[in-house]
Amino acid sequence: MVHFPEHLLDGYRVFMANRYASESGRYKVLADTGQKPKTMVIACCDSRAAPETIFDCGPGELFVVRNVANLVPPYKPDGEYHGTSAALEFAIQSLKVENIVVLGHGRCGGIAASLNMDHEPLSPGDFIGQWMKLVQPAAEMIAANTLLTASERQRAMERVSIRFSLQNLRSFPCVNILEGKGKLSLHGAWFDISSGELWVMDPATGDFSRP
Repeated sequence: MVHFPEHLLDGYRVFMANRYASESGRYKVLADTGQKPKTMVIACCDSRAAPETIFDCGPGELFVVRNVANLVPPYKPDGEYHGTSAALEFAIQSLKVENIVVLGHGRCGGIAASLNMDHEPLSPGDFIGQWMKLVQPAAEMIAANTLLTASERQRAMERVSIRFSLQNLRSFPCVNILEGKGKLSLHGAWFDISSGELWVMDPATGDFSRP
């Protein structure tokens, strides 16, 4: 018989005894009235960079979608399956979020893969390779810069990918319209796993600095 992972059950018991016990009223209100987060975060699925942990947010505060390398594909209503676009549509049209944050992070495996597109696929489907082709032109340009060290290329690409995702966000008509009306704000941020530092992108220049 295959058993549910015991460490997850242990964590659940701690959650129920501590956080849920202290916030049970909040959970019940959320269950009855639904979620009304003001902010959507598009983040990487890396286990070391959880937005709720980084921003110390409780239940109902963030609407989070996570994928490899926190990428947003361009607007493409082609009848195919688009998980990130579907989450974006729900956040904007149903939840009426006021902010969208693209959160990148250091030592991102997806970004490393984009800088080394000659690697062997992890499976015949090569889903990661296909996904990272979204940023291939920028990755090829950065990878070709031999004046940068490997770690400098990695960090540069991590931040470029954030600006890339923000650019693609604006290709969605609903995003473009609401931002133009001042009803929606787009933000970029980069989290350093090793130091815990958060770097926020200046919307005017695209530069990153610590708040």
